[in-house]
Amino acid sequence: MGIGAVGSTKHKVVDIRHIVKRFPGILALSDVSFDLYPGELHCIVGENGAGKSTLIKILSGALVPDDGELIIGGQRYGYLTPYSAQSLGINAIYQENILAPDLTVAENMFLGREKCSRFGFFSYRESLRCAKEILASYDVTLEVDQLVAELQPAERQLLKIIKAIESKPKILIMDEPTTTFDIERIEKLLKIIENVKKTGMGIVYISHHLEEIVRIADRVTVLKDGRIVACHDSVEEEVTMDLLSNEMVGRPIDKFYFIGKRPIGKVILEISKLHVVGSSTTVDLDLREGEILGVAGMVGSGRSEIIRAIFGADRRVAGRVVIRGRQIPANKPGASIKSGLGLLTEDRKTSGLFLNRTVRENISIVGLKRFARPLLSSRQEKRLVGSFIQRLDIKTPSFDQEVGYLSGGNQQKVVLAKWLFRDVDILLFDEPTVGIDVNTKTEIYKLMSEFVSKRKAIIIVSSEMPELVSLCDRVVVIKKGGISAVLAGAQITEQNILFNSVGGRR
Repeated sequence: MGIGAVGSTKHKVVDIRHIVKRFPGILALSDVSFDLYPGELHCIVGENGAGKSTLIKILSGALVPDDGELIIGGQRYGYLTPYSAQSLGINAIYQENILAPDLTVAENMFLGREKCSRFGFFSYRESLRCAKEILASYDVTLEVDQLVAELQPAERQLLKIIKAIESKPKILIMDEPTTTFDIERIEKLLKIIENVKKTGMGIVYISHHLEEIVRIADRVTVLKDGRIVACHDSVEEEVTMDLLSNEMVGRPIDKFYFIGKRPIGKVILEISKLHVVGSSTTVDLDLREGEILGVAGMVGSGRSEIIRAIFGADRRVAGRVVIRGRQIPANKPGASIKSGLGLLTEDRKTSGLFLNRTVRENISIVGLKRFARPLLSSRQEKRLVGSFIQRLDIKTPSFDQEVGYLSGGNQQKVVLAKWLFRDVDILLFDEPTVGIDVNTKTEIYKLMSEFVSKRKAIIIVSSEMPELVSLCDRVVVIKKGGISAVLAGAQITEQNILFNSVGGRR
């Protein structure tokens, strides 16, 4: 397609017109148009699989559209490459990790634009100094000489965001930037965004947190099934969370958060004097049949470390884990799985899935031995996997679709299907609805309810307090690696959870 100035779009930094994108068996985008002005924050919302990530990957040059055009800075393009997008001032922060884990915070900050001495040689000392100065300007506390591999997910996310902003793009794309953040970090990011907008940077912002959208958006575009169903130009006057929810999935937000009470049975899991690496205290917990036990706390409080140590994925220094009266060996995930324990990790892409393997292989990987008598036929495997695809409503063109091509919500369903296939008794959920739309959340909540109704149990770590309040029979609040409070019944409120996370005492 030819390149030429377009007078009618001279005030727009982005003008995407009539974009179409197909994948095998899927029409991902159908006649989608989208634009962005300097200094504007234009939000895109929609269910998982609505086409949001496909659209921004076309804008950043990661995907080539089948039809349509892109007008960037008044110039027409049939498609972009990652290099041409970057040359045009487009920078994208994806959900996937794009940092080098074996390099330090400072080295990652300036990767590709290294700091040099006055003699032209790379200067690590100068990198450390500049990185410390930049982080301080954003009121972010990170050790600049620490390896990225040692950072918490929320800390890595903050580094990605600041690194992208410091590259001074004209167009910044943010895909679910707050999924790993607690309340404090969300507030910090929103303040950073407001300041960045004043510089004239245009921001494309994708989030499933509708309260964020209503608060910060200048405009909101709603996608459903690859098509635009609404574009709101005046957010302050007309847009509410219920309106966006109805446009996305056909029902208001207050219909999504409720699981009925269930009978609670005998103790199924006992944790005594659990001591994890880096903590100065121990944890004692129990879990009962039919119970959903919440684990709350600020990011970095030690919530995930405790859950992973229970499963054996992280080393525990001391303590006992007992399932139905049987003690589980420390630091052996295989033994935990055999004893009926399953872990859905916070970072499903890195540690929950084989992204380059098929849906069928990912679901059956931990449970093949259970169904082998003595050999498992491909026909039997497909029949069993198919039943879980149907039961969980996993949207995939076929058994043999690579999991990496599925939306985030469907990837999470595949991880859940894996453990249901294994028929475990206890599920450990670490941020189960990160990056998932409200409709998929409801489906996962229903599956959780069905799971615990069969004399099974769940421990759920979540940063979303409405999720904890509506789902859990009890909530354990973690602070500095230890238990700050145990809340039950009417005590489970957002105020109590927050108070005990930041200022409460055991």
